[in-house]
Amino acid sequence: MSKTNEERIEEMMKRVEANDAGAIYALGSYYHHGGLGLHQDGEKEIELWKQAARLGSSKAHHNLGNVFYEGGDMKKAKFHYEAAAIAGHEGARSNLGDIEGRSGNVERGFKHWIIAASAGDCNAMYNLQQAFEQGLMPREAIDLTLTAYNSSCKEMRSEARDAFIRTMAEINDHGM
Repeated sequence: MSKTNEERIEEMMKRVEANDAGAIYALGSYYHHGGLGLHQDGEKEIELWKQAARLGSSKAHHNLGNVFYEGGDMKKAKFHYEAAAIAGHEGARSNLGDIEGRSGNVERGFKHWIIAASAGDCNAMYNLQQAFEQGLMPREAIDLTLTAYNSSCKEMRSEARDAFIRTMAEINDHGM
């Protein structure tokens, strides 16, 4: 039997009360998107993500980085992206590459992108390809990174992931 939104929220709240960083992060995300019947609430989402970040959630740090980046506070965005990257969040590392590159630290930006791309982050790989096409990155560096990127992506493949991708493509093709 399928659970109602109220039952799901009740279960999640028990985990939130136990200081489960994952549950706190998820609840913040539901407030962000308005999921499980909750109304969107930017203040509540940020409060919950900050709490989850204090408990070590790299996803919460990444999302806070996004909030501050979009709000133009690069100092806070960089702080949260760095915390997430240190914890292994490659999307945050890719975003650090963007921040460093835009602030004139191009070499440092490339280093962040290389690390993120080598771990399978497609945005970082795209940025490096763009840099290569503009003549800003040597052939051997892009080749080494592309090899690591492809290897990382191959390691992530599974039959279940491929089936999910096919299902999503079918849904998008049929406009559902």
